[in-house]
Amino acid sequence: MVTIKELPQEEYLLKGHAACAGCGPSIALRLLFKALGKNVILVVPACCTSIIQGPYPYTSIGVPLQNILFESTAAAASGIVAALQQKKLEGVTVVGWAGDGGTVDIGIQALSGAAERETDFIYICYDNEAYGNTGMQRSGATPYGAWTTTTPTGKRERKKNMPFIMAAHRIPYVATACPSYPIDFVNKLKKAKEIRGTKYIHILAPCPTGWRYTTEKTVELGKLAVQTGLWALYEIEYGKFKLNSPSDRLVDKAKRKPVKEYLALQGRFRNLTEEDIAKIQKWVDEDWERYRKLASNYLL
Repeated sequence: MVTIKELPQEEYLLKGHAACAGCGPSIALRLLFKALGKNVILVVPACCTSIIQGPYPYTSIGVPLQNILFESTAAAASGIVAALQQKKLEGVTVVGWAGDGGTVDIGIQALSGAAERETDFIYICYDNEAYGNTGMQRSGATPYGAWTTTTPTGKRERKKNMPFIMAAHRIPYVATACPSYPIDFVNKLKKAKEIRGTKYIHILAPCPTGWRYTTEKTVELGKLAVQTGLWALYEIEYGKFKLNSPSDRLVDKAKRKPVKEYLALQGRFRNLTEEDIAKIQKWVDEDWERYRKLASNYLL
């Protein structure tokens, strides 16, 4: 376990990058380098990070990075892992870093294959709940009721539960995180680095541009997502489910804030009716009943 003061001073997300003001994914990317250091090879498909890194021949990323096709993050990462093994190069962490569109939709087939092969790498989905790089179209991770350019009156389907989909592959480590809780994320990265096999971390990454909120509220919104129970922080390590702080205190419904507090701060939910909000609250309460059971020493 590390503290804020123990994080290294070195920065590998360099000045002058092209992220939007208040960008949640850029905060998460900076924390990733704080946790894993410079001996990282990053594999990035088409996504917001393709822009954040800067146009060729310039870059704002201080580690080796391979840009790859939208659907091929896990396949390319698998090839890099195999090459490192062939060359007997140790101490390098291969990280697939992809958005929700490139993970839960376009990239799920390559990721599933890598997990089935037990490829030794970390795959991270930074989830801003839409195709952010191409104008905020609906993805499989877009939540119910959210405005996107392709769901102008609000999406009518629920969000895919990608962490549980990955847990069904029986990989050794699955976790959720949010950059609003930086030490939780850093500790999960450090743990994943020491585990052999496929590791999957799913980050909720608030996006002011697509979620329609003012840029200074990124950290506040991430915390509200957790405090309302809409986003639970947990780990599934070798099939064992564990809630992490502060989510471990939220099994008690009385300690969770109403979801309306989170939804009301975002313009993307402007079309929600009171009935919609009540439906979302009901789903959250049902999810937490499931978490309560899983946390009682239940193996997935």
